[in-house]
Amino acid sequence: MARIYPLFSSSKGNAAFIGNSSGGILIDAGVTYKRLCEGLENCGLSIDAVKAVFITHEHSDHIKGLPVLTKRKNIPVFAQKGTLNYLLNCDYINSEGFEISEKVTVCDMEIACFDTPHDSLQSCGYKIAMGDGKICCTCTDLGYMPDEVFKMLSGSDLVLLESNYDDKMLLNGPYPYYLKSRIRSQSGHLSNKDCAENVRKLIELGTSRIILGHLSQENNTPKTAENAVLKMLDGFERNRDYLLEVAPVETQGKCMIF
Repeated sequence: MARIYPLFSSSKGNAAFIGNSSGGILIDAGVTYKRLCEGLENCGLSIDAVKAVFITHEHSDHIKGLPVLTKRKNIPVFAQKGTLNYLLNCDYINSEGFEISEKVTVCDMEIACFDTPHDSLQSCGYKIAMGDGKICCTCTDLGYMPDEVFKMLSGSDLVLLESNYDDKMLLNGPYPYYLKSRIRSQSGHLSNKDCAENVRKLIELGTSRIILGHLSQENNTPKTAENAVLKMLDGFERNRDYLLEVAPVETQGKCMIF
């Protein structure tokens, strides 16, 4: 059975492992190598289970642990061209780096990327087709949901989707105006409301497992994000029609099977 482990998820560090103890892939490496190892160990996994790393974009909360990880372990790194060039030029990769433009196969998983609207060089999400036919997507760091992105997500068995901020908390919070504007822009982050609307559409199209991710620790809470989705899913029964979890800031050892 396929498993996803949201190891770290917040505006300060992101990483998710997809696979099992025999092998899998890491989506982003946004915390230190030490914390990555500890997070995997808390899930009963070894760092040696990571056979490849797929980077969404070059912001520090997605690449912080990459230099040491690729120095200690000869793990290939995949990213889109703009992101890959940045990582190579800035010495973030101490192993082999590969541009992902077509589907890549690792550990009986077929991985494809899709563009996301974010204020980075070339931000993307990932669609992973497992050997048994199950499909999961990871999609964070996007200011809005373009039709092209939604098409990539639709039909997936599991989607890890950004639910970054509560609009009222952001507007009434301590952030300066320019930062609030950046977060709320179409190249910023997805709000709880926008996330919830898209979650309903996904469930209507057959997705049965949802993980809310990349929550802001200043402008959101797990309960606030969860309640926004639950309110939007009136008419569906949780744990019957769908499974819903919020990715923790740091893993407590849990995974979601799909």
